[in-house]
Amino acid sequence: MLKIGNITLDIPFFQAPLSGYTDHAMRKLAREMGCPLTFTGVLLDKIAVHPKAVKKLKFQPGLDEHPVGAQILGADSDTMARAAAGFENIGYDLIDLNFACPVPKVLRRRRGGFMLNEPRVAIEIFRKVREAVKCPVTVKIRICFGKNDGTVDNFWQICEGLSNEGVDAITIHGRAVKEMYRGKADWEIVKQAKKNFPKTVIIGSGDILDAESAIDRYESNGIDGVVIARGAIGNPWIFSEVRALFEKKKMPTKPTLQEQGLVMLRHFEMLAKMKTQSKTVPYFRKFSAKYCKRHPERKKVLMALLGAKTRRGFHDVIKQWYGVGIDQITEESIVINLPD
Repeated sequence: MLKIGNITLDIPFFQAPLSGYTDHAMRKLAREMGCPLTFTGVLLDKIAVHPKAVKKLKFQPGLDEHPVGAQILGADSDTMARAAAGFENIGYDLIDLNFACPVPKVLRRRRGGFMLNEPRVAIEIFRKVREAVKCPVTVKIRICFGKNDGTVDNFWQICEGLSNEGVDAITIHGRAVKEMYRGKADWEIVKQAKKNFPKTVIIGSGDILDAESAIDRYESNGIDGVVIARGAIGNPWIFSEVRALFEKKKMPTKPTLQEQGLVMLRHFEMLAKMKTQSKTVPYFRKFSAKYCKRHPERKKVLMALLGAKTRRGFHDVIKQWYGVGIDQITEESIVINLPD
């Protein structure tokens, strides 16, 4: 089990917040496949300051997806505290502070991974948020800003400060901010963080693209848990596979083409409930690129999916390459239970 504040997970693996990906649809599929905790994509702190914006359904947690966390991004401690309180108020069970995002436009605004340059600001933000909410508060961070720029010392300073302040968990991605997603994640520093702060829940992140990697990183580094990020895009089955390996059960059989097609149709249709056709079709392409990796004719399928311009066109491609049609999914299977 993994305990994060007052939240107890039955397995020490969960879905990471992924900007532009972990919306209601992706979270619902992950939960169905055995994921015990999911997150929103990153949310700007200023959103929660505007009541009308927060009331939009896309920001509301589903009634059937608890526990679910909200990850927030910002640079001002007071605004971050107000945002955290706002998201807790609308039903999120956990607040995660993003001190890791490597996107240039985020860094220019001194947010996300920029906090590796300002450890005192990072700790002050956590302190203010911790005072503003009752739910667990966690932090996502990278191991330094740039390689060999001295900011690894800032990383350790932030970890020590967070531990002293009672953070409920620290998720550590084993890359420098400037590395983005290049090269391999450094898990040795994740392992060392747990040794340095044994009473703090340490979650590892980086290069978890399959169930075997998740289990190996968990067992070989002495950490409390592992978060699955890119490996879950277009691959919700990774959670059932991780659960089976962790519980020492027989690995589930690989999903058939028909099963893959049905999940893709459901994912697409859940998005169509929340977006217009003109937005759903292009939005889903980034998922299609990952889903079709399991297909033996991956390149041909990908080209066909990318060529679909309408909802009907998408349905036709799934019918052709996966052998299932829209008539084989039920209305109940694509319902997302949002508050009124």
